[in-house]
Amino acid sequence: MSALERLAATVESRRNADPESSWTAKLLSRGPEKCAEKFGEEAVEAIIEAVRGDRERLTSEAADVLFHLLVMLAARGVTLAEVLAELERREGVSGIKEKASRPG
Repeated sequence: MSALERLAATVESRRNADPESSWTAKLLSRGPEKCAEKFGEEAVEAIIEAVRGDRERLTSEAADVLFHLLVMLAARGVTLAEVLAELERREGVSGIKEKASRPG
């Protein structure tokens, strides 16, 4: 099991934890919209560090992005396994071709 898979399992295990004792539980208790908002904030922080060129800070912010992505997915009932399956489905397909195949 990878670190990302262990983190996803931890996020899921905190779903019913006490929001006063778990940041994950607190986020999930505030609903999917708040989880999405927090993910967006973290993504912006990662973008800022990418532009600045600070590798250490970018690495730290990227870890925050991955964590908050997992929380956002969990808030909507989407599992890491589903996301990984979608990535596997796309593997070996040109990004241009894959995007053109999407409806709308």
